[in-house]
Amino acid sequence: MTSGLLTPIKVTKKRLLSCAAVLALSAAVPVAFAQEDTGAAITSADNGGNVGNWMSYGRSYSEQRFSPLDQINKDNVGKLKLAWHYDLDTNRGQEGTPLVVNGVMYATTNWSKMKALDAATGKLLWAYDPKVPGNIADRGCCDTVNRGAAYWNGKVYFGTFDGRLIALDAKTGKLVWSVYTIPKEAQLGHQRSYTVDGAPRIAKGRVIVGNGGAEFGARGFVTAYDAETGKMDWRFFTVPNPDNKPDGAASDDVLMSKAYPTWGKGGAWKQQGGGGTVWDSLVYDPVTDLVYLGVGNGSPWNYKFRSEGKGNNLFLGSIVAINPDTGKYVWHFQETPMDQWDYTSVQQIMTLDMPVNGEMRHVIVHAPKNGFFYIIDAKTGKFISGKPYTYENWANGLDPVTGRPNYVPDALWTLTGKPWYGIPGDLGGHNFASMAYSPQTKLVYIPAQQVPFVYDPQKGGFKAHHDSWNLGLDMNKIGLIDDSDPQHKADKAQFLKDLKGWILAWDPEKQQAAFAVDHKGPWNGGLLATGGGLLFQGLATGDFHAYDATNGKDLFSFPAQSAIIAPPITYTANGKQYVAVEVGWGGIYPFFLGGVARTSGWTVNHSRVIAFALDGKDALPPKNELGFLPVKPPEKWDEARIKNGYFQFQTYCAACHGDNGISGGVLPDLRWSGAIRGQEKFYNLVGKGALTAYGMDRFDTSMSPAEIEDIRNYLVKRSNESYEGEVKARENKQGVPNDQFLDVPQSSADIPTADHP
Repeated sequence: MTSGLLTPIKVTKKRLLSCAAVLALSAAVPVAFAQEDTGAAITSADNGGNVGNWMSYGRSYSEQRFSPLDQINKDNVGKLKLAWHYDLDTNRGQEGTPLVVNGVMYATTNWSKMKALDAATGKLLWAYDPKVPGNIADRGCCDTVNRGAAYWNGKVYFGTFDGRLIALDAKTGKLVWSVYTIPKEAQLGHQRSYTVDGAPRIAKGRVIVGNGGAEFGARGFVTAYDAETGKMDWRFFTVPNPDNKPDGAASDDVLMSKAYPTWGKGGAWKQQGGGGTVWDSLVYDPVTDLVYLGVGNGSPWNYKFRSEGKGNNLFLGSIVAINPDTGKYVWHFQETPMDQWDYTSVQQIMTLDMPVNGEMRHVIVHAPKNGFFYIIDAKTGKFISGKPYTYENWANGLDPVTGRPNYVPDALWTLTGKPWYGIPGDLGGHNFASMAYSPQTKLVYIPAQQVPFVYDPQKGGFKAHHDSWNLGLDMNKIGLIDDSDPQHKADKAQFLKDLKGWILAWDPEKQQAAFAVDHKGPWNGGLLATGGGLLFQGLATGDFHAYDATNGKDLFSFPAQSAIIAPPITYTANGKQYVAVEVGWGGIYPFFLGGVARTSGWTVNHSRVIAFALDGKDALPPKNELGFLPVKPPEKWDEARIKNGYFQFQTYCAACHGDNGISGGVLPDLRWSGAIRGQEKFYNLVGKGALTAYGMDRFDTSMSPAEIEDIRNYLVKRSNESYEGEVKARENKQGVPNDQFLDVPQSSADIPTADHP
């Protein structure tokens, strides 16, 4: 529908215009105009005067991901059919939430590209490619994904993986403005790994954006830009300046007076930046007129190295509230003091009005990585309650007054110096996959998971690795070592037994589970709740489902041909309700652990947007089941090089190409690369960057030629060890289905509870 975008209302004094005033203004003009100028007034009850729009990342300012649309409901959802599909130009992961405004869908995809599609047919209206350089790919921890866009006053805004914020004309796709969001004062030492993959948010005529990069060494911050001009309004750093001096930013006063004393005067944070990146959750709340920031993990993870084992390290693992007009600090609540587990608080921040002790309160509900479900007062940040929403072994509950965790001594692995098997692990009990809330059931639906992790401190002091993750962990111990050692086999078996995923329906008023829906494993997609009494979710198995929101009964399933990690949306076009989702597996789980967690180390990824309607008539093309084909490997390797080859691979390669050399299916499986057949070929690829334009950066400044040759020998050995098994897996004509996890939960009894893993 190319005619659906009309001339917007111009809001000139946008900073003085309250949300209520904008709503009043919209009501005074023709309906078409009121629908267009909706970026200024998105609330839980209003989507630009059109409930069929999806105009913000979480649909509304409350980020509840609930749509009142009910044309598709429990009675007819079983008749849902594919209405259209649009194939994307990359098979990397897709995590985006498309926006829909008056019949036009704006979808951000991998490599920070933007597509404008006719929401009724999937026809491409325009596309924009910011041309992110290929060598940027290794500067982020978890794939070159993009989670979404923002809309305001006839423009769409999105971030790019190389750190830009871009504004496009929503009707034509033409560039309006572009700014580089990474300031010089944030670039410490040798680090240069800031990325932007989260969705920006709109707050009172400003576009607010954060960034990622803590694993590589970063100092977190968020920035607000004028939505019309791109001029910077304010910046808020989440970690103090290591020299305890002003940055000329809105955060100066609180960082110098309140945060700096919680870090101490020594430690790696002085060079590494401390972390605290705001890589996902940013929320503007018009009820309190506050912006909430979800702050990430420390850099390095190792608390002893980071700040010499001292202090709470504000504002790591916190929700921070700031003034949207000035960026000034208002309050904070730290969920994970002394973070040493990668327990970020950037998971979705949602606001609700709910009874607390018989009194209606406006609250924030939050299910961060650390396994506790928090309820805090949205105006003051005061802790109300917190209960474990999954099994966790790092804390024995929370202090009922302060909300501070009661640490389990063994979980303080950076202080004990001993390895610790943590649940949740670094991927958390809940990650970026969006949760949803239904005002009909009054339940919060969480895409929960259990992915353990062994935290083993780096020996001999902290050493930063250029072009690699810098965690303060023993990189030889972080993976699932695949060899004949009986202990390693036992460790892997236990890991696979503990690996789980499910939908958790959580009653926030009672602070307890209402029901759970079993899945085949973790790393599933986000959730959508609708007025039709439904929950929609895509799974890592490659299926897209609709469930009864009252009891979790499975009412609809569609084989999407690839795993889904993105959240669905619903909207109307030409009076018809659609449900749409981006398809394509990615992120750190399939990159690093996806292959190890399956019976075979190969899978196939197909990236596309799919949309459903009750009268859909589309069909997907035939599926490619071949995956990465095993090639008979060279027969000889140098055993003396294997130990260091494994270390170098785990340090520089595993995060993208898979633990133990087993790809999760997104990027090439190096066991079958022709480059491992010769030393010169392999060095040209890894050392000199022969494939830099395609996302494979060069590593000759990080590793010596001898170290790169060690990696090649390690891969030759791994290919010989696994070749026969991979060939046998493919002798099955239907291949190994994507849902064939080992030892996965098969009944509700296997869903983790607070006292059982």
